Amino acid sequence: MINEIRDDALERMKKSAEALVNAFAKIRTGRAHPSILDGVTVPYYGADTPLSQVANVNVEDARTLSIIPWEKSMVPEIEKAIMTSDLGLNPSTAGEVIRVPMPMLTEETRKNFIKQARKEAEGARIAVRNIRRDANGDLKELEKEKEISEDDLRRGEELVQKATDQMVAEIDKLLAKKEDDLMEI
Repeated sequence: MINEIRDDALERMKKSAEALVNAFAKIRTGRAHPSILDGVTVPYYGADTPLSQVANVNVEDARTLSIIPWEKSMVPEIEKAIMTSDLGLNPSTAGEVIRVPMPMLTEETRKNFIKQARKEAEGARIAVRNIRRDANGDLKELEKEKEISEDDLRRGEELVQKATDQMVAEIDKLLAKKEDDLMEI
């Protein structure tokens, strides 16, 4: 019973860390990476469709993405979607190929991206602590209903705390890696 609660909490905590990794992918560094455009959607036959489902997104060189739409008619739509996204990118079209150069990051934009990364990491830490609170609440409920002893409750809370500490350390490690990426010139 206790292990099930701990395993469930750990699984939910891991999902919080995965969500943080996805959020970090949207914070661009100076290097080109296709995941930067993951949040861009394009109107396609009346429905907003992710860019990756209407075109091939490739890294042309370290600072340029190339996008090749599957339908030539999608070129202006894709260009417009990238420009209206909040990524600060300016695509240029050469026939059927859309090139997206990654602008150099200034010191100010790097610091703003680091602030954003720290905010995302804090959100993930809060989510992990909320999951800990829920798991401890479940354990206390079991103890109240006399399904587990007080010693089992303490042991369960320790296990949940260890899982929490482990995930917070993982989040801190992810944040440090992202900060290093952002400060790298």
